[in-house]
Amino acid sequence: MTVSEETLRLGCRRTLNGTDLQGFGEKYEGKVRDNYTKDGRRLLVVTDRISAFDRVLGTLPFKGQVLNQLAAWWFEETQDIAPNHVIDVPDPNALLAIECAPLPVEMVMRAYITGVTSTSIWTHYQKGVRDFCGNALPDGLRKNQKLDEAILTPSTKAAKGDHDVSASRAEILAMGHVTERDFDEAAEMARNLFAHGRKVAEERGLILVDTKYEFGKTPDGRIVVIDEIHTPDSSRYWFLGSYAERFDKHEEPQSFDKEYVRRWLKSVGYEGEGEIPVIPDDVRIEASRRYIEACDTLRGVPFMPNTKEPKARMATNLARLRDVQS
Repeated sequence: MTVSEETLRLGCRRTLNGTDLQGFGEKYEGKVRDNYTKDGRRLLVVTDRISAFDRVLGTLPFKGQVLNQLAAWWFEETQDIAPNHVIDVPDPNALLAIECAPLPVEMVMRAYITGVTSTSIWTHYQKGVRDFCGNALPDGLRKNQKLDEAILTPSTKAAKGDHDVSASRAEILAMGHVTERDFDEAAEMARNLFAHGRKVAEERGLILVDTKYEFGKTPDGRIVVIDEIHTPDSSRYWFLGSYAERFDKHEEPQSFDKEYVRRWLKSVGYEGEGEIPVIPDDVRIEASRRYIEACDTLRGVPFMPNTKEPKARMATNLARLRDVQS
């Protein structure tokens, strides 16, 4: 990895926790992204916030830059498989996109049975569930085992502060928030994107374990991929080379994703309820190393962080964009 510990420690003191940009329209704050909408365009600012258990837990150095640049790379890599909302990348932490009406469903693809949260497929399986989101699961599976084939496990899009709920296609359609045609078109895109993502990951010595996709409708009615794609926030990655040996030994796979932070939180007794523990800098830095290594491995080029104070840098980089929009 090309980023030194000294740079990461500096980054710990300069994280982008949030933004308050003027002149870019109405603001909506998600768990990680600050969204600004104006004149049919959306500016997505990827902060350094980290979320798990459906809560914001703190910040990681350069995480927003890693996610934004990796998502931009994947959007370009997959544009012939599924159209997306990207217009431009005006700043290391920002992406300009077509304003879309989000579909109220996340398309979650899984190739392995794993997870530690209360909503994970492994948690449900341990409790005896053998039909997960309309997918029949056989008895005798072990945690982190590869499924016979990748499965789609859709999830509702919860309002801020609420929890997403996994559901079958039939259950999602019965809620009446998405049409059958839109659901099936988005689901097909998700399957194709996941197949390609797994192929690329394997070529890089990684396993794309599971991921989620979000879709929206453009003003002219097209369904496109929005938000992010195949990043360590939306996806789980394991090292291919050590997976089999670790699985045989009943050890957890080596991972790139925020599962590392989830496991640390569980080790100190936090599982999503109550006061959030302060994450030590050493844990923050190790988590960032994993994000950066994932970015380096997948893109094939080293991540070079911009170490300038992020808000001042963004003000400069986005000034031209604001002038164009005004």
